[in-house]
Order: sequence, then C-alpha cells, then structure tokens
Amino acid sequence: MALFSVRTLGFPEIRRDDRLCQLALRKGLALLVYLAEAKGSVGRDVFAAMLWPEDGEEVVRARLRRLLHRLQLTLGDGVLTTDRSTVRWSAAIILQVDSQLFEQACDRGEFERACRHYLGDFLEGFSPGDCPQFDEWAFFRREALRGRAIQALERVVHDKNAGGDFAAAAAHAGRLVELDPLSEVYGRHLIRNLLLAGDRATAQRHLEALTQRLRDEFNVAPEAETRALLNAGATLPIEEPPPTRYVRGGGVHLAFQTYGAGHIDVLVLPGFVSHVERVWEEPRCRAFLSSLAGMGRLILLDRRGIGLSDRVGFNPSVDATAQDIGTVLDAAGSRRVVLFGASEGGPACIKFAVDHPDRVAGLILFASLAKGSATHDYSHALEAGQYDWWLQQLVAVWGGPAGIETFAPSLSGDPQTRAWWAGLLRAASSPGAIKGVLEALRDMDVRHLLGRISMPTLVLHRHDDRAVRIGAGRHLASHIAQARFVELDGADHWAFAGDQQPVLDNIRRFVGSLAG
Repeated sequence: MALFSVRTLGFPEIRRDDRLCQLALRKGLALLVYLAEAKGSVGRDVFAAMLWPEDGEEVVRARLRRLLHRLQLTLGDGVLTTDRSTVRWSAAIILQVDSQLFEQACDRGEFERACRHYLGDFLEGFSPGDCPQFDEWAFFRREALRGRAIQALERVVHDKNAGGDFAAAAAHAGRLVELDPLSEVYGRHLIRNLLLAGDRATAQRHLEALTQRLRDEFNVAPEAETRALLNAGATLPIEEPPPTRYVRGGGVHLAFQTYGAGHIDVLVLPGFVSHVERVWEEPRCRAFLSSLAGMGRLILLDRRGIGLSDRVGFNPSVDATAQDIGTVLDAAGSRRVVLFGASEGGPACIKFAVDHPDRVAGLILFASLAKGSATHDYSHALEAGQYDWWLQQLVAVWGGPAGIETFAPSLSGDPQTRAWWAGLLRAASSPGAIKGVLEALRDMDVRHLLGRISMPTLVLHRHDDRAVRIGAGRHLASHIAQARFVELDGADHWAFAGDQQPVLDNIRRFVGSLAG
C-alpha cells in the first residue's frame, strides 16, 4: 500500500513513499491539498468554482478532466477515486497530512511534537493564481493553524523554562519572536531564557534588535521590565497570564482561561477583538481583570475567529458565539455565572441568558447595544453605509493602533498603550478575517430578545462614549425588565480605560447582591 505524504506547512509538496512527486501544475497541487484537507470526497463543481472562476461550464469540465488525468499519470493509477460528480484520495492508499498531524498533537496536549510538525505557515508562498476562492480558504486555514502554533510554542516555552531546560525554551521563544517580532512579551521570553542558559551576548543582541523594532514601528522604548532583565541577570520574575486551555465545540477549538476562585463565576466576553493572553500585558487591563477575579472565578474566552481560538471561514453569528459561551462554561465546570458582555460581546451574552436562564445568575452589559446598525426604528448606531465606511478605514490601518482615539481617548496619546493595542490587533486577527467578524456584527439584531431576559441586569455606559452611543445603553435598560442603568462619566469605550473604579464598584455591588 503506497504512502502519500502531503506537506501543507510551508510551501506544499506531495511525496509518494518518501519520493517527491514532481507537480508542475499549481492548480493540480492546489486540488490535491484541498482534497487532503477535506478528508473525503469533494464535488467537481467545488473545484470548478475554486480553480476556474471566470470560465464557462463546458470549458471548466474539460479542464478539470485534463487536470485529473495528468495527476493520475504523475501520482499513479488508483491514487485518486473519481466519478461523475466527486473526487477524493483513494481509500487504497495511506495518506498523511502534516497539518492534521500538527492538530492531533495539539489536541493530545503534545505541544513539543506539534511544534516539530509546524515548519512554516500553511501553504506559505503558494497560490494557484487567479483563484480568489482558494486563496480565501487558504487564508482562513492559515490563520487557524498559526494561532494554534503560537499557543503550542507558548506552552513549550513555559514547560521548558519550568523544567530548567533554558536553551530549549530560548529556541522555542525565538520561533515566537519570528511569528510576531513586535511582541515585547515574546521578546522577554527569549532574552530571559538566553540569560538563564548563560548566553548573555545573544540576549544583548536580541534586546537591541527588539529595541530597534519597537522604535522603528511605534517610536517607543521597551518597558522597564524588559530593560531590567540584563541588569538583573534574568532573576526578575515575569508575571505570566493564567494558562490557556482549549475546548472543541461547534467544529472549532476555543481558547479560554480561568483565574481566581469564588462561589460564583464571572465570564467576560469582550467586543469584536480579543486575545486571552495579550490582554494581560496592559497594566490597566491586568488590574481590571484581577479585580474581577476578586469577586468570583474569572472566565475569559476568545470567540471563534478571534485571538487564540480557531479562525473560521465564515462570519460568526450571535448564535454561534452564544454557543461558544456554553461550550466554555461546560469545559470550565461552571454552574452559576454572571455574564459580562462588553460592547459587541453583549448581544451573544443576551442570547445565552435568554436560552439558558437557569445557568445565568446575572447579566452585565457594558457599553453595549442591541443592534449593529441604524434603521428607521433604531437610531442608536451608525447607519449601514457609515458603518461600512468606518470598517473600511479600520481595516486599512490594521496592525497599527487602529481606532484607539475612538475606543480609549484618554489613552490615545500613550505610546506604550498604542504599541500594546497594535500588537493585540495583530495577534487577534488579520484585516481580511476581522472584516467578516465586523460585517456579522453590523447585521446583528437582538432587540426581540430583550423582553425575555429574566435575571437581574446591570447596564453600564459612559456618557460620552465615542464608539457606542449612550442611547444604545439607555435603550437596552428600558427594554429589560430587571435592568438597572448606570450612566458613568467619561468618553472611553474600554471598561479598564479612564476611571475604572466606578465601573468596578458598580460590578462589585451587583455581584454581591446575587450572593444572597
């Protein structure tokens, strides 16, 4: 039985019994990779639309027949099984796909093995040419695998450091730096472990390189914690975020964390962008989350398509995100939870609370809204055309501190916060992926659910919020039977920005009232 190995991590290639199959046809290679990833039959019509989007039906059928014939000649008879409507790899061969081996190792918690499989980004440097549907599919798959690779590398760095194998920890930290050269946290991991391994000269070079990258990109210097590493001889502890866990639900892997303890859980679902590990890098955000953890066990999650959760090739709906909440609560063993929905996270929390009132003790909606765009009967959001223009502008500057003047005007002039926000955006998503997420949020509408919310609800909104108008908060409170509305001073959309104490005080009283 022939063994076929399909390499997808890096530039793709096909091997038969460890001999490279010379495939000059890029569309043929694209077809074989797509088949391998599909794990089953794929319709001929799918390949027709994917590989020859501009050609007529008869021309496409003929081209596909010729392509399949040439692939059979190259690979050998019986390698592909075809009929009038479908194509698949034959069941008579052994097929190994490196991306699948990588994911299986991640699922088993064998993160070091997973890192050995991850030799490059998915289909790195490859495109069949003039095939936008294939390129879009590859993009979303690449993003999903890259997010899991980062999480696997982070776990290995932590484990190797804890075990005293500092050279190995530094090697894996170096791969993290390659994946995100502007992350100061990854840079610290690398520098610290190099110092612990006794390689001060290399640590010094990496600190200088990181300093130059931060200056060139953001015009900021490394944080004091980073600069102090060389002087302290790597003895300074690095404050680690809570460990990230994964759970599979709805066909995707969801990243989540738990932190603290208490008689009640507080699940935080942020707005359109999140990253359960990068949020801990910002001192104000870290202080805010730590305060929440003092009120009960804190649960953080990245919704599907964002952060360390799997990227998805479709726009995640409110229903899908509500399903993610339930999946994470089950994985965390949560019995009684207060849902904290910030901004666009509010609608999914509303959906889950309505569908599962027995599991939700209370609902907190911060700077949130019931509908993504304005209509004749809802004036508290941007009109669809305005929203699309805003989205276009945001995507155009993605990777820099996009939108910080709107989201956190009190912090918009702070270089460190701008650098952190830019890094979080890069880690959380990409321009193409975030466009789909925000289009789904533009079209969402949960107004019909507000009258069905049966648990105590706290609605918090700053008066001069520039991202979500205060009228949206007032609308929520006026349509929820047990809602208490608190109007706060300030213009920051982020709960931790500006004066966070009134926010925390109101949340603390609300959570405390549910304990009785």
